[in-house]
Amino acid sequence: MMTKSLLNRIIAVGFAVCATANISEARTWTDAESGRTIEGELAGISGEKVQVRLPGGKVVEIPLARLSEADRKFAEEGAVKGAAGAAGAAGAADWPSWRGPERNDHSPDTGLLKEWPEGGPKLLWTSKVGGKGYSSPAVVGGRLYLTGTRRGKAQIYCLDAATGEEVWSTDIGEDAGEGYNTGWGGGTRGAVTVDDGLIYAISANGDVACVDVEKGARKWTKSFVKDFNGKVPSWGYAESPLVDGEKLIVTPGGKGGAIVALDKKTGRTIWKSEGLEDEAQYSSVIIAEVKGRKQYVQLFMKTLAGVDAETGKVLWKSDWKDGRTAVIPTPIYHKGHVYVTSGYGAGSKLVNIEGDEAKDVWVNKVMKNHHGGVVLVDEHLFGFSDGGGLVCQELESGEKVWNESGEGIQKGAVHYADGMLYGLDEQEGSVFLAEATPKGYKEHGRFSLPEVTKLREGTQGKVWTHPVVIGGRLYLRDQDLVFCFDVKG
Repeated sequence: MMTKSLLNRIIAVGFAVCATANISEARTWTDAESGRTIEGELAGISGEKVQVRLPGGKVVEIPLARLSEADRKFAEEGAVKGAAGAAGAAGAADWPSWRGPERNDHSPDTGLLKEWPEGGPKLLWTSKVGGKGYSSPAVVGGRLYLTGTRRGKAQIYCLDAATGEEVWSTDIGEDAGEGYNTGWGGGTRGAVTVDDGLIYAISANGDVACVDVEKGARKWTKSFVKDFNGKVPSWGYAESPLVDGEKLIVTPGGKGGAIVALDKKTGRTIWKSEGLEDEAQYSSVIIAEVKGRKQYVQLFMKTLAGVDAETGKVLWKSDWKDGRTAVIPTPIYHKGHVYVTSGYGAGSKLVNIEGDEAKDVWVNKVMKNHHGGVVLVDEHLFGFSDGGGLVCQELESGEKVWNESGEGIQKGAVHYADGMLYGLDEQEGSVFLAEATPKGYKEHGRFSLPEVTKLREGTQGKVWTHPVVIGGRLYLRDQDLVFCFDVKG
C-alpha cells in the first residue's frame, strides 16, 4: 500500500485524467463495513474518496477507508496510470455544463492558490464579444462555450480558452428582447451543455438548438412554445439542458408535459412527463440514483418532483408551498435526499425520497437563496441567503452554523474548488476566496472585476453569472465581458 502523501501527489497530477483515459473497466466494488456491492468503473480519486461511474453514467463517491483491500489497491493503481497518462492527455478536466459534470458546482482542480496576492490573481485575458446574457461557461477540449444575444439573435459562441479569441458563433433563435421581462437585462440565461462532439443550448424564448463543437453547424432545433406548448417564464427560460446517455432532458413546462426527454442526436421526443404539468421556472434538472433506480429531479414554483428516467412517469411530488415570484436554484441530491431552496422568503428544506413517498425531513428559512446557488461540502451547505449574507447550513438538521455579511459579502454566487469557496458579490462585482469550513468565515483574498459592462446601464441587472474554476483558471463574466484569471500560480 503506497503512503498517503504519495497517493495525494499522484491524485493531484492524475485525478482528472482517470475519467478521460478509459483506464478502467467495470468491476464490483465492495463496502468492507456493510458488505454491500455496486457495479461501476473507476472515474477518479478526490481526496480520500474514490469516484465510481455507475452503468447509467452517474458518478458516486466512496470513502477509500471503507473499500475492500482489493478495491483500494485497484483504485490506487488507477490513479498511478492516470498520472502517467497526464502528459499525453488533453490537459485539465472539462467543465461540460451547468455546475459541472455532476451538477454540484465542485471543480475537480487541486493545487490552487490558497491565498490571493493584493489585487487578486493574474488576469490572463479579457474578451468583449459575449453580448447580452448571464450564461456561465462550459469549457471542453481547450475551448470555452457560452451563449449571448447579439444583434437580435440568441447565439452560441466559442472562444479559444487559452487566448479568449472568438473561434465561431451560431444562432439559436431570434431574441429582440421581447416576450420576457428584460428590465433586469436581456439575453440568454442558461449554460450550454457539451457532450460527444455536440453542444446543446436554450434561448430565453425557449428555442433549443443542437450544434457541433467544431464550427457550430446546426444539427437540429426545437421550440418549447411551438413544439411542446410551453410558456415563456416571466424572465425568460433559464434552464441548462441535461444530457444523460442518449437522452437530452429539458423543461418546457405546461400541459404538454413539464419535463421532456429528447433523442440527443435527432431531437426526437422519447417521452413526456404525464401528470406533471407545472409551468417552467428557472431551475435545471439533476439526476438522482435511488436504490438502483435512476430519476430526474426538478423544482417548480410550488412543486419538487422526481420522474422515472426511462419513462418520464412521476415517481413522487413534494409541495414547495412558499415558492413564489421566481424559483431558481438547482436542487442538490445527497444519499437519498434532495435539498432545495429559493428566495422571496421561501427558505429551504430537505426531502427524503428513499421511500414510496417523498417526506420532509426539515423545513426552515435559514437559507433563502435567490439565484446565486448553493454548494454542499462535507455535509454543510454554503450560499448567500437573502438578508443574511453568506450562510453555512448543516444539511442533516437544517440549522445555521454561521453567517457573514457586510460590504462585498451581501448577495451573489458561490463556487467550490480545492477546499475553498469562490464567491462573487453581485452588487459591486468583487470576487473573494474563503475557506469552505463550518468553523466560520475566513477570507483569503479579494479583488474587483477589471471592467464594468455598459450593457447593464438602464437596467436593474447585476453581476449574476456564476464563477467557474477549471484547469487552474477562474472564468468570470459581466454580460459582454468575459475574464480569465490564473488561480494556480
